[in-house]
Amino acid sequence: MSLQAYKTAATRAESPREMEYRLFGQVTRALMHASTVDAGDVATRIDALDWNRRLWSTLATDCSNPDNAMDKGLRAQIISISLFVSRHSSAVMRGEDTFEALIDINKMVMQGLAGPGTAQAA
Repeated sequence: MSLQAYKTAATRAESPREMEYRLFGQVTRALMHASTVDAGDVATRIDALDWNRRLWSTLATDCSNPDNAMDKGLRAQIISISLFVSRHSSAVMRGEDTFEALIDINKMVMQGLAGPGTAQAA
């Protein structure tokens, strides 16, 4: 089976929540890897930070849509987290902070997406 066929089959079998969980897992693994590379490996570090920032920016954009059916309070919290992620990512890029807060935030979101009683690990 080709890789594209596998991706198509996986997409059809996953719920939106499972897809979000998987995406957060991929981004978080990239952040975790980037946090371990040499500071001189700017490309790896910036790629992971940019991917995470784009993920959160997309979530914030979706939450700012008035047609979004999610609770307004939760939408506002997601937008606030997105703003923090953007600021913190810039600080990490400048070498003023670490990846840990970004990784922790993503892991918490993954725990929420996994739901109670789910044995999935971040």
